[in-house]
Amino acid sequence: MAETVRIDPISHAVLTEIARAKHVPLTTVLARAVEAYRRELMIQALDADYAELRGDTAAWAEERAERALWDATTADGREGE
Repeated sequence: MAETVRIDPISHAVLTEIARAKHVPLTTVLARAVEAYRRELMIQALDADYAELRGDTAAWAEERAERALWDATTADGREGE
């Protein structure tokens, strides 16, 4: 379903320029930009969560211990690959 969204003229011009350069519809460029921003926000939130986890010494030690257990499961005797 199509929706109408107002954006500033400069952003519209940039989207149009990218769409022409890539030979794709403007809506495709906008969708890709939104997805890239969504991913950026997700990574920022994940980074903040890990910073909080590292701030809790006991919880961080538990996380590290669990990682060590998982790391052991990938040992297949093929070192250096």
